[in-house]
Amino acid sequence: MTTVENRPDKVLTTQEQEWVDEFMDETTLFLGPDREIMRDHTIASRTEFEEECIAKGVDPLQVDRIRKRLAGALDEGFEMCEAMGAAPGAKWGDLTTAIYTAAGDVTYLSCHGVIAFSAILHHPIRYIMKNWKDEPTVGINPGDGFIHNDARYGNIHNTDQSMIMPIMRDGNIIAWVAATIHEGENGACEPGGMPSGSETPFDDGLRMSPFKVLEGGHLRRDLVTFLQHSVRDPKLQLADMKVKIGAVQRIMERVDKLIDEVGVETFVAALRVTVEDVEAEVRRRIRELPDGTVRFDQFMDSTLKENVLLKFACKITIKGEKMTVDLRGTGPEILNRAMNGPLCSVKSMFMQAILAFWWPDLPRCTSAMSPIEIISDEHTWADAGYDAPMGQSLQSSFRGFSALQTSWAKLQYSNPEKFSNVIAPWFNQINTFLWGGVTQHGDQVGNLCADLNGMGGGAKAFRDGEDAVSPLFCAMADTAEQEVMEEEVPFMQLVSKRIVRDNQGFGKFSGGMGYEMIVASEGTPLWGFMTVTSGAKFSSITGMFGGYGSNTYPLARVKGINIYDIIRNDPSKFDLSLPKIMNEQPFEGGEYTTSHMGMQFDIAKDGELYMISQGTGGGYGDPLERDPALVIGDLELDRISPKVAHDIFAVVYNPETFVVDTAATDTLRAESRKARIARGKPYREFVEEFVTDEPPAELLYYGSWGSETEDLVATHFTVNGPERVTAPLADLPLIMLPDVRDLKLAALQERVRELEEKHGEHVSRKS
Repeated sequence: MTTVENRPDKVLTTQEQEWVDEFMDETTLFLGPDREIMRDHTIASRTEFEEECIAKGVDPLQVDRIRKRLAGALDEGFEMCEAMGAAPGAKWGDLTTAIYTAAGDVTYLSCHGVIAFSAILHHPIRYIMKNWKDEPTVGINPGDGFIHNDARYGNIHNTDQSMIMPIMRDGNIIAWVAATIHEGENGACEPGGMPSGSETPFDDGLRMSPFKVLEGGHLRRDLVTFLQHSVRDPKLQLADMKVKIGAVQRIMERVDKLIDEVGVETFVAALRVTVEDVEAEVRRRIRELPDGTVRFDQFMDSTLKENVLLKFACKITIKGEKMTVDLRGTGPEILNRAMNGPLCSVKSMFMQAILAFWWPDLPRCTSAMSPIEIISDEHTWADAGYDAPMGQSLQSSFRGFSALQTSWAKLQYSNPEKFSNVIAPWFNQINTFLWGGVTQHGDQVGNLCADLNGMGGGAKAFRDGEDAVSPLFCAMADTAEQEVMEEEVPFMQLVSKRIVRDNQGFGKFSGGMGYEMIVASEGTPLWGFMTVTSGAKFSSITGMFGGYGSNTYPLARVKGINIYDIIRNDPSKFDLSLPKIMNEQPFEGGEYTTSHMGMQFDIAKDGELYMISQGTGGGYGDPLERDPALVIGDLELDRISPKVAHDIFAVVYNPETFVVDTAATDTLRAESRKARIARGKPYREFVEEFVTDEPPAELLYYGSWGSETEDLVATHFTVNGPERVTAPLADLPLIMLPDVRDLKLAALQERVRELEEKHGEHVSRKS
């Protein structure tokens, strides 16, 4: 038997290293996410074959022609998914198709769809290439397809599922094609794929690391059966796997014809040159920006189970051609709450901001973010570890989007060359209803409404934002028609997409308005709703350069009534709006409640009302500079109230004729400015009064307190109750919050004890 001597001062021989490598390969217990792959968003180095292809010469006109052909093929695949997809998300355009280099770098994305996917799908391909390419039980061959959904291996969140297939020539992989769709239902602890009630990673539903589900063009029925048994909607799971395969195969047919025309070398060179061209152009554009630092912090106001204040810290520094995004100071992960996200998911929304709002003229390519350094501490809620639940990773991801969008407006403002308009923040929350249960057709389902796609647009420097126009992650997405959904699910939107008065980010130009939604189910043995949003107490977005941010948006419910019976008996009662119902409480016997927007699966009896409002984009500029004619136009359309016209915009008008009193308006605006000055304080005086050494004692706060500290503040719950800890992230204890039901039970038990003691004292006095 050969032994390896204990030689700490010596390097292993080649033979010894081979033995060690062989032993480790044969005894690997578990292939988790690869840290080196998952934390790297830079493009891969040129392969030897790519060097050879480029060395033969690159014709820029040919490259441009190839890019246009690829864009057409990808758009065709996108339209196939949108037209044939079974998932609601597919029908609304919440998907993408893409082509990749052999190493997995996204070269081109479909012109429609979710740009954010361009920042993450290289992760699973690199994982496949590293672990399965030469694995004898797996391998990669023509006609194979790999599926995955787990954000820990590279995805926005677990409700998205990808189908990834290689393009091969002479046994070599020269490119990849993939389609990714927001499927919704994925077998999570709550229907619909985005569980706000998730408390462990195992509550998040399917956790598919990249694996081969399609072999030689044929679906593996054993694996398909497993996947169908793992979700509530087996028909959806199978149908959309086939849809994605069909779309990818159609794209590959187009690519095959293109390769036949131009040759393998020219095709490979075009993919590589596109990636490198975008990276070089991004470096050039960064050099044009003024050197300096911009800070922008955001806060989430709930864990989706209880009210907290959770910090997302962001500092962007420009120096030469280097841009650094520093996320240190972000709050720690909470190990039994759903809103944690992996860093790759946050980066995906960075890319969404970059390619949709910074430089929308660039190809939708991995390398758009390759030159940007991201600094982040692991085990924060925006850079969570493997053991943290991530069912609502969008909460940290959307904060990342807004941090980059808001900071960018400040950076680009003074930049002579602009590639997009200076814009106030887009609304950044998924205000919609998720749902699940048994339909009127007897099917078990779970998914979501398309109303999340109606986010209000941010105001620009020269015009108002668009009302409820599109989600920040998908400019061409649809909000869908509830009437179509009613054929499939047992609830109605009694109020659907009605603009809510005063729901706008006020400014010289106002943010796009959001609409209200009121839903109620009927005629099903089991149905429930969920919401997965924050921002009921702390505004989700700010305004820009003096503009107002968004409102706050609670969830409202009326339980214990049947609205359908009420309006059947008296149709005049069909006069519904969220403010009217909650302020007037017109239905006798109803239980009227409001709460934050993290509602776990709530069983809905026939006719019980659930009400929310979509949010607004941020306002741009001082509201006192808004053209009075625009204010009057909003008044005539009932978009704003007379109180807002007077108190916010300082406009005086005749309420019968809507004619502006110009002189009175000038006077009121001058008085408003004087009142501002009177309320104002010198900065030093304001800081002395406003800034405290720590957060309020009663506040569950998580994150740094101030910008120049490495310490984080967190409330740690022990057997003795809550305890505030201030320490560097590495020294913090594991942060877990108590079960809200246990707290309610404890409060009730304490109340019972108090009443029993009071009753005992009363009996004692009588006796």
